[in-house]
Amino acid sequence: MTGTPCQRGGCPGRYDADGYCDQCGHKAPAVPAAGPVSVATGPMTAGFSGRTGAGLGGTASGLTGTRSTRSRASARGRLGAGLVDVPPVPLRNPTTAVMSDPQVPEPRRYCGKCDEPVGRGRDGQPGRPEGFCPHCGTQFSFVPRLATGDLVDGRYEILGCLAYGGLGWIYLARDRHVSEGGADRWVVLKGLINTGDPHAMESAMAERRFLVEVDHPNIVKIHDFARHPDPKTGELVGYIVMEYVGGQSLKDLALAHRGPTGQREPLPLPQVLAYALEVLPAMGYLHDRGLVFCDFKPDNVIQAEEQLKLIDLGAVRRIDDQTGAIYGTPGYQAADVATRGPSIESDLYTVGRAMAVLSFQFTGFSSKYADSMPAPADVDLFVREPSYHRLLTRVTHPDPLRRFASASEMADQVLGVLREVLSAADGVPRPSMSALFTAERRAFGTAAGAVPDDGRTLSPREVVTALPLPLVDPTDPAAGFLATLSAANPAEVVATLRAAPNRTAEVTYRLVRALAEAGDAAEAHTELGTLAPADADWRHGWHSGLIGLVAGRPQEALAAFASVAEALPGEPAAQLAEGVAAELAGNADLAIARYARVWRVDHGYVSTAFGLARLLLARHDRAGAIGVLDEVPDSSSQHVPAQIAAVRARIGDAGAVSEADLVDASTRLERLRLDPGRHAHLSVELFTAALRWLGVPLEARGATGAPPRTGTGRLLGRQLTERELRLGLETGYRALATQERDAFARYALVDRANAVRPRTLV
Repeated sequence: MTGTPCQRGGCPGRYDADGYCDQCGHKAPAVPAAGPVSVATGPMTAGFSGRTGAGLGGTASGLTGTRSTRSRASARGRLGAGLVDVPPVPLRNPTTAVMSDPQVPEPRRYCGKCDEPVGRGRDGQPGRPEGFCPHCGTQFSFVPRLATGDLVDGRYEILGCLAYGGLGWIYLARDRHVSEGGADRWVVLKGLINTGDPHAMESAMAERRFLVEVDHPNIVKIHDFARHPDPKTGELVGYIVMEYVGGQSLKDLALAHRGPTGQREPLPLPQVLAYALEVLPAMGYLHDRGLVFCDFKPDNVIQAEEQLKLIDLGAVRRIDDQTGAIYGTPGYQAADVATRGPSIESDLYTVGRAMAVLSFQFTGFSSKYADSMPAPADVDLFVREPSYHRLLTRVTHPDPLRRFASASEMADQVLGVLREVLSAADGVPRPSMSALFTAERRAFGTAAGAVPDDGRTLSPREVVTALPLPLVDPTDPAAGFLATLSAANPAEVVATLRAAPNRTAEVTYRLVRALAEAGDAAEAHTELGTLAPADADWRHGWHSGLIGLVAGRPQEALAAFASVAEALPGEPAAQLAEGVAAELAGNADLAIARYARVWRVDHGYVSTAFGLARLLLARHDRAGAIGVLDEVPDSSSQHVPAQIAAVRARIGDAGAVSEADLVDASTRLERLRLDPGRHAHLSVELFTAALRWLGVPLEARGATGAPPRTGTGRLLGRQLTERELRLGLETGYRALATQERDAFARYALVDRANAVRPRTLV
């Protein structure tokens, strides 16, 4: 088949005399008598980067290979969680990934034992790539130990070097013993920079012991552990044989990203959040098996087509390992690793730091801000996306106990923040079921949509009984008992809870909520104080906020609910509670911001629509208020109240009402098809507003003259003239009188009808 075109889809190469393609490196398929065999294609590559952050980058990125028969290698990943279209990264020809002159730059040469500079030039002379450390005497070598054509373990044919890292050179090789789809499998070999370094050798041996058992679609697969004689000493050197991953590292993708002006910009926030959602299950997989990754950073993640893979397992260790060497990267590694060792919390810390580096210009992340985040005022992204700032603040909190306790817990909040960011950008709601809260129990603050409108203001007790409920922890011993409680009178619920056979944290929280709903803030506060410190999680802040509302201390409630939103930055329920507390505390700006975010994400939280409309009307933004009310879906039980509130918003500001407002209110009212009583109430409000717009007194005190203003539109079928409007108002009052059961109230309405009807000269 020499000189014939490569049969791998999309490859322009031809097969050389050795039977391998001169472009993609794949072996020509065997041709049996029955005919040619099709060649399966797909992503199949990998690589390692080291402690210093030198990853595959543009050197070993975009590598191609044959499809594995394993179910773990899918042609299409789930990158983006179905919410974000992350640009796929094309696979790269492996023959172009091999380094032509593999050298370790002098600025990256450090002793493996004391971490002091070695191999540096002086007096104009280049540094030696091999020698002994002048500080501790440890031997070092930065020269690749394998050359093109070397056959490792009689099966892995070396094609060349791909990259280098703090723990070893990375080589591209063909596995001559495994044929997939008619072509040899591409693999990556990683060796040690210095076989005399005990820490590096220890890390390699640790990989050999347990990493071959790691099997996750987002983690590079360790196939084998091979040995090969050192060309100088003859000593056997160990090499890890890994899956071969193509694509580009997240670091390189970030460095290559350009904005509309052609200047380098951070990656879009939705893309960064999508990356986190792809990485966190892999981290959780390791944690569930008692392992910690330790050295997560953008260099150590490759995107190949639509899938991410963690590619450097060199620092992975067991959580309970008390003696092994710990590797990490300044700026990413948590400070507490030095005192308490690596942990799940410190692993998630590195994910948060990587997200920060990818999403904004994080100058000084490894120096000035090595252990902290910039202030929100210094990062425009934090100002625009406060929930994202809260997410990073929690995951990188100096106290490990204040961080997320698991990768799945963090992933839930990342997904919530992603939904919020996307909905805020395009206005399209992206609701989802919460794993922590029920839906809003009932809408509150909807008085503007009630008929008649009794002028009620927002009631704290109403809010407490309407906010979503925290879901009961199913592992709580009293979960079954709490499930039997019915929605009875709060006093009955309190009595039942006090007699509970097992006073667990969930029982106490339920008792506190029942007392708050009954209006007993003092007793609720006392019961909340009985919880042990270990049970004082975000639920403690939630119930503190309820108590603050009932007690008439909205500032305290606001602080408590803000702490919940900081712990759960992706939960709309937390922002809803924070918003209503802000409104009651007089902080309209914060209330509007929180209401708007929740409403954009989920139109199921109807209370936020009414809250937004209420606050916007207070600022004389009638168009904004009506726009929000119009977004209440017609499938909602609050659609009609929202439209009633929109009618009132049109005609409520006497000094700003126009003829167009009156006509629009009339059209809305006609479309609603209300019962006679409610229709009569609203028609009275409409005709009253119209008479005020004409500039005439409501009572007819004399002969009708030419009004100071006239209109061309029609209201509920009547012309915009004083006489027609008075007739309409009279009709409305009389209709109300027929609905009134109280005799004195009925007489008053009839008197009112007589007072407003037009008078004529006889």
